[in-house]
Amino acid sequence: MRIAITGATGNIGSALVRRLRADGTHDLVGLARRPPEVGGDDVTWHAADLSTDACHETLLEAFRDADAVVHLAWGFQPSHDLTYLAETGIGGTRRVLRAAAVADVPHVVHMSSVGAYAPKTDDRPVDESWPTEGVPTSRYSRHKSAAERLLDQHEAAHPDRVVTRLRPGIVGQRAAGSALLRYGVPAMVPARALGLLPVLPMDRGLVVPMVHTDDVAEAVAAVLRQRAAGPFNLAADPPVTAEAIADALGARLVHVPAPVVRAVMSATWHARLQQVDTGWLDMGFALPTMDTTRARVELGWAPTKDGPDVFAEVVAGMQDAASGRTPALRPRTVLGAVGDAVRRGPVAVRRRP
Repeated sequence: MRIAITGATGNIGSALVRRLRADGTHDLVGLARRPPEVGGDDVTWHAADLSTDACHETLLEAFRDADAVVHLAWGFQPSHDLTYLAETGIGGTRRVLRAAAVADVPHVVHMSSVGAYAPKTDDRPVDESWPTEGVPTSRYSRHKSAAERLLDQHEAAHPDRVVTRLRPGIVGQRAAGSALLRYGVPAMVPARALGLLPVLPMDRGLVVPMVHTDDVAEAVAAVLRQRAAGPFNLAADPPVTAEAIADALGARLVHVPAPVVRAVMSATWHARLQQVDTGWLDMGFALPTMDTTRARVELGWAPTKDGPDVFAEVVAGMQDAASGRTPALRPRTVLGAVGDAVRRGPVAVRRRP
């Protein structure tokens, strides 16, 4: 198959390219804001910034004669630039779907998220029929929900084409360690400091579904192979609890009610001391765990690592500042963080999409 992949250098994208390369039978087209400077001859790379309409012609070229488009690209930083994040997540999805329609691509695979789901009402896992209305106080969740509505429109306008929605929990691997440090830890804090926390102040009620990046890539490969339509939950049992987070960090869990944690997170985010906004915390406490029966039965999919093992691998990768070979997974350094800040310049919170 000829397969075009947006966000092909990121956490999931790099694993998917690696997985599909192993088949040795696909014509792969990778799209990224910053493609690798040196890539294999088996992947055709295109530079594409999905946050602007200027990417349209590049998307058309990349999607020409494609059997499938896998849309993985999303934005997480700078977390204070709300317009950019909306234009990348919602606008980027709109641009990808528009180009896929013009190029007559028969199969679109969209990487949605557990974040698209509405808040839970109890502790029972939910299947794919759970409403995808998002968590109102989480920008990431609202954007994932909005992207699902764009998929609804694409399906209605093109009933002869296949649309697949993958909804994983939090996706992690060791090689994403440096990237996650850039997202969530101030540049001046050494990576090794993550192993020096004596206590973890966190609400004991936190429960987060997780899944390994390689397992998500395997699910995408199965979807492409079978041309499977519809939504699929992807998560590993058991989910990650506050106790498991503390264990991975080598810290003692100290119960602090979520509103108190939220107040501290809000203050430090507004003061630009760290990049993680309160929406991520709200989403962590609101979202349900997932029933993955459909993926297991219809795709023959099963995770190879459980949730706490995935989280422990991610923490170990962050402590070692582990990295990959793509620009998105580049090593994290203090000088690199300063350079990123200079390139971004001062960012205003311009609107709340």
